[in-house]
Amino acid sequence: MVLGIGIVPVPPHDSEKLPRPWQPAVPRGAVPDIATLRRAATKTRRCGFLDEGAHRTMRVFKRLIAFVVTCVTVLAGTSGVAFAGLGQPTQWELGLQGSATPVMDDIVWFHDFLLWIIAAITLFVLALLVIVMVRFNARANPVPSRSTHNTFIEVVWTVVPVLILVTIAVPSFRLLFYQLKVPKADITVKATGKQWFWTYTYPDQKIEFDSLMVQPKDLKPGQLRLLAVDNELVVPVNKVVRVEVIGADVIHSFSVPSFGIKIDAIPGRLNETWFKAEREGTYYGQCSQLCGRDHAFMPISVHVVSEKEYSAWLDMAKKKFAMDDGSEAKSVAASDAESQRAQVAANSGAK
Repeated sequence: MVLGIGIVPVPPHDSEKLPRPWQPAVPRGAVPDIATLRRAATKTRRCGFLDEGAHRTMRVFKRLIAFVVTCVTVLAGTSGVAFAGLGQPTQWELGLQGSATPVMDDIVWFHDFLLWIIAAITLFVLALLVIVMVRFNARANPVPSRSTHNTFIEVVWTVVPVLILVTIAVPSFRLLFYQLKVPKADITVKATGKQWFWTYTYPDQKIEFDSLMVQPKDLKPGQLRLLAVDNELVVPVNKVVRVEVIGADVIHSFSVPSFGIKIDAIPGRLNETWFKAEREGTYYGQCSQLCGRDHAFMPISVHVVSEKEYSAWLDMAKKKFAMDDGSEAKSVAASDAESQRAQVAANSGAK
């Protein structure tokens, strides 16, 4: 007999006459009882679960393989990545800038300490996920457990995180107190944040001067774009320097990564921090608080020199940047600073 759409039904193949898992094994013509039908239904569900679980496990493993291949490719492509330099950023840098102070040494240690803890936690969670996927998928564990509570596990996953947090908190608070407790200073410097430059004052030496960014067209060989300044903050090596920070107009932030210092310059409030540079060189920082139009153009440059060089610079600075009778400061280079400020404003307006 031909159907309406012209398709002739094909008689079933011999293999199709074989009993299926969902077909009750009963003699031909006999009526299966209820227990037999329930067993057949259970077999049917298990077969479906096994197939679904196998496909799901394969998909998970394929994704894991793709993830591993991607990670290897990324790591292979980052052969040009460099570790951060000392006192200044490095192209494609990886990690924190090199340390030049005891505070930054502790910050780097604490950073690496946390990195190991985070890596251990991540690997532990990954191992648990893999165990769950392998041991408790539908194929390996067709009849799931009905357990809902386990006192030991619940105690462990409460106590262990608390111990981890305590392990992190102890060195964290120790480092915090070390940063905030200013030791007896050999030199005191006051940094005043203004739009958009810094004014440095040496109150004990009666010196004050402005520090403005060198314009790109005026850069000399060896000077860094957007980081070089006309007048650097000069300090001696291996001396405790207390830095008093305040804002003159809006909130700024005095930050030098290699020293491990970052503190806000707030109008009407005098904050303080400290550092002890253990290596000579030039260390750069920037204002780290959005302060207006030219926020990106007020760098910080600290030149660490030997005591002999510092004494020579101090003699020169007392003549060039002397203050008037300890009253309102007078910058000998005020005219140059004003012209550079006008140039910065003109360049920003052109942008």
